Amino acid sequence: MQEKIKNLLTLFNDTFGAKSIVVALSDFFVNNFGINSLDIYIYDDTTKSLRDFSKNWVYIEEICDKNMAASLYTHFNLLKDRVYMEDKKILYYGLYKSQKLIGMLRMDVSFIDTENLINFLDISAYIISLKIQNVILSDKMQKNVEFHDSMKNIAKIIETQYELSYIIPLIGEMIDKFVSNHLIYIFLRDEETENYNLCWPNSCRDDKILGLLSILTPNSDCIMTADKKTGLFPLVTEGKLIGCVVAKSTDGKLNEKEVEYIEQLTNQAATTIDRANVYAEILKHATLDALTGFYNRRQLEERIKQEVAGAKRKNNNLCAIMIDIDFFKNVNDTYGHAVGDLVLKTVAHIIKAQLREYDIAGRYGGEEFTVLLPFTKLEDAQSVAERLRKAVERKSVDISKVVPDTLNKNINVTISLGVYQLQSSDEDVDLLQKADNALYQAKSDGRNKVVVYDIQ
Repeated sequence: MQEKIKNLLTLFNDTFGAKSIVVALSDFFVNNFGINSLDIYIYDDTTKSLRDFSKNWVYIEEICDKNMAASLYTHFNLLKDRVYMEDKKILYYGLYKSQKLIGMLRMDVSFIDTENLINFLDISAYIISLKIQNVILSDKMQKNVEFHDSMKNIAKIIETQYELSYIIPLIGEMIDKFVSNHLIYIFLRDEETENYNLCWPNSCRDDKILGLLSILTPNSDCIMTADKKTGLFPLVTEGKLIGCVVAKSTDGKLNEKEVEYIEQLTNQAATTIDRANVYAEILKHATLDALTGFYNRRQLEERIKQEVAGAKRKNNNLCAIMIDIDFFKNVNDTYGHAVGDLVLKTVAHIIKAQLREYDIAGRYGGEEFTVLLPFTKLEDAQSVAERLRKAVERKSVDISKVVPDTLNKNINVTISLGVYQLQSSDEDVDLLQKADNALYQAKSDGRNKVVVYDIQ
């Protein structure tokens, strides 16, 4: 018996996640006591339901038929008055935290004498229960850390971003992270027409959701459908209804913790979106991008018109380079958006350092940059692009000041570039469009490349 306890403790030293614990325990009891199978069910106080510990806390109603689920609840409730019970060669053994029943082991003990097994469980159940509690606590702590990191990231976006086309997908992905079994939709409300426009993802085919949006008011709290599988979370700021986040189940119901997460993220998102709208209005009259110091897209488009007109009138050469930071989304997902902003600033600084005084650099949007090279032939523009590519590739970005606790103090990124020289037959839009086509080809060819648009 003492040797088995020692082996059990050794086993737990090598297992960490819920699934690995159930697999290891099952193998242990099969090999040492001859049972046929083992399952672990944990009672979730938040949803008042039993969940399968090995399947990421999935409700038993979602994986068992009604009779099986009813049987599990019955036996769990009976264990509140006894430590274990055996029913039709199935052994149920309670798991406790102090005096409170928090779950149970379910073992198929057909064809074996259960006396030794029960004696062992009387000694080891506390160890098993403690291991399970530690895993549950660790999962909850990690979830809370990730949640608060996401809250900080959304707040951080306010300081540096103002394009809704960039902000909305980030918010959608952050919310989706915490309710992985639900579809997330973000709608923004047109103040003039009072219609709701879907901003993320690309489509919503559920007419019921579209119908529910019409009942929202600035005073609405979270609205749940009768089956608790769809929730509407109004985006309200300063008493004004500006949109709605919708969570629709693909599996179980929205539980209290998920609702709490979405409500807090929605409140922060409403502030972010409202400030972005205000900031965008201000920047309509500005010329520079707040994060990089480059021309913003609006001013860049004005400069393109001027440069194209001047080049055509004077028959001068003009080239454009479109630049995209490779796998930039991975940087945000791995290290957070504060690091993403640092990478954008660093790449912008490198670009600026490589250009002439009269060259023009702009932030086209997100992680894309545009460079205009007046009085420059195609082969020279290609050389500039290659110089930029190598300079970025060589640069290590020190992220330790932004995320002090990260294991990777320095990260490296690369860029893909598309180059095009203006032709006499081109319109204003052709200059960037064809450079962008070349950029797309560079990304398709494996990234960290310079591709020149092929004129044929």
